[in-house]
Amino acid sequence: MSFRPDQFLSFKESKQFTNPQFLEDKTEEDLSNLFLEILHGGVHGFCFSLYQDGQKPGDIISEGQIRKRIEILKPHTQWIRSFSCIEGNELIPKVAKEMGLKTLVGAWLGKDEEKNLQEIENLIRLSGEGLVDIAAVGNEVLYRDDLTEAELMYFIQHVKNEIPGIPVGYVDAYYEFVQRPHIAELCDVILSNCYPFWEGTDFNNSLQHMQQMFHQAKQAAKGKPVIITETGWPSHGESLGGAVPSQKAAMKYFINTHLWAMDENIEVFYFSSFDEAWKVGVEGDVGAYWGIWDKNQKLKFGHEHV
Repeated sequence: MSFRPDQFLSFKESKQFTNPQFLEDKTEEDLSNLFLEILHGGVHGFCFSLYQDGQKPGDIISEGQIRKRIEILKPHTQWIRSFSCIEGNELIPKVAKEMGLKTLVGAWLGKDEEKNLQEIENLIRLSGEGLVDIAAVGNEVLYRDDLTEAELMYFIQHVKNEIPGIPVGYVDAYYEFVQRPHIAELCDVILSNCYPFWEGTDFNNSLQHMQQMFHQAKQAAKGKPVIITETGWPSHGESLGGAVPSQKAAMKYFINTHLWAMDENIEVFYFSSFDEAWKVGVEGDVGAYWGIWDKNQKLKFGHEHV
């Protein structure tokens, strides 16, 4: 995007935003305006939230539902990140490309061998159709212990062989790339998830913690590109250590993340676009409230929501 953080409002001190106190003296109206300025100016990328109330992974999702949500996101971003290539997810890059967006397309890998093969086959097919700008082979597979490192490396290498010319990576927590240098070496791009919330970090320290996570991934990358594929802060739910969900903290985290990312030219896929109720079963009540828009596609933050 063409705008810079120092163009927002009268925030001439925007270079100081890495200070935890940067937003402390801002009024609620200031915060609301700055959030909307960033959102309407456009951010690098959003993780695409596919499921509405009553839906969950495994359900077949229609192209119409996908189109409706991408239409909401289109004015605010350049990239969409998808997590799977089956059960309707394979339509996300098609619709995104029709709307002029770039795509980070993921193949979801787990313990189901048959589904793994379907995911990989579809990722390769979508790449061949020109619908994939970056291919992600697996998401937190090592964190969940669903595959061995050797099994994951086989899939990554297979996809690399089949889609030359398209960058191929693997998505996981930043520290996995530090602990598993063979994975970092095999990837064309390091796709790093950075979540201060899930490590129980107090909001006032969250930006610094996220920056530290990114720099650890960058060290592991040894000169390769590093993309933050997920970061965010929930607006509601149970606390975790010093990390407390709230509307205000979620909005401020969005602001902090994107001012830093723009200033340092770091590519971020924000998690997430829409609230998704099904995640309660996986993450507890906090799981349902990571979106910038709520489950009904209404913007959660801004003048009328602060």
